[in-house]
Amino acid sequence: MTRIAVQPPAPSTFPTDQPETGVRLHRVICVGRNYADHAREMGNDPDREPPFFFLKPAGAVVPSGRTIPYPPATDDLHHEAELAVLIGTGGADIAPERALAHVWGQAAANDLTRRDLQARAKQMRRPWDMAKGFDNSAVLGTLHNGADLDGDRSIRCRVDGALRQEAPLSAMIWPVAEIIAHLSRLLTLQPGDLILTGTPAGVGPIARGQTCTVEIDGLTPATVTLD
Repeated sequence: MTRIAVQPPAPSTFPTDQPETGVRLHRVICVGRNYADHAREMGNDPDREPPFFFLKPAGAVVPSGRTIPYPPATDDLHHEAELAVLIGTGGADIAPERALAHVWGQAAANDLTRRDLQARAKQMRRPWDMAKGFDNSAVLGTLHNGADLDGDRSIRCRVDGALRQEAPLSAMIWPVAEIIAHLSRLLTLQPGDLILTGTPAGVGPIARGQTCTVEIDGLTPATVTLD
């Protein structure tokens, strides 16, 4: 029997809407510039530049309701309201018409971003990892089992009750099924992969002491307070 010399932290379990049922995450895959209005507010052209993907470590995710420390190395922490979908059945080369069958559930999420670090990385043409993948950099609401992603639902973000972001989920450039199909041609999706599907316009700062809430119709809000 092999002795384990270094033991990493035990993976976190996240709550679901099913009694006594939790889930664990494998990795977090984020879609960039998936709302045209957000692409424009960040100085990009959504008609020329399709969404792209970046990763956050699963260990960076915290459940809704936490109070977290204001992250180090930044003076400009931003909220990004997103729909999260959890892969339950993995696969590669998934057809769009079969993609939603691979989804276990969905949740409201907040992709926290050290915007000043991201801006410097862009200027220097360097990776965004430290702007996106830091400790406590994703807030995840309760995961609701099921892949019913139809309907005219909206996503919103509030900071201390003031509305910052609001858009219909139908405004996504790539809908969820197409995101999953495209990703499955780049890598093999695994159970526990959490996909953050992009954020609409209105991203902005969260200060120490403020509470940020992401709301999606039909889902439990994702809330975080900065210490």
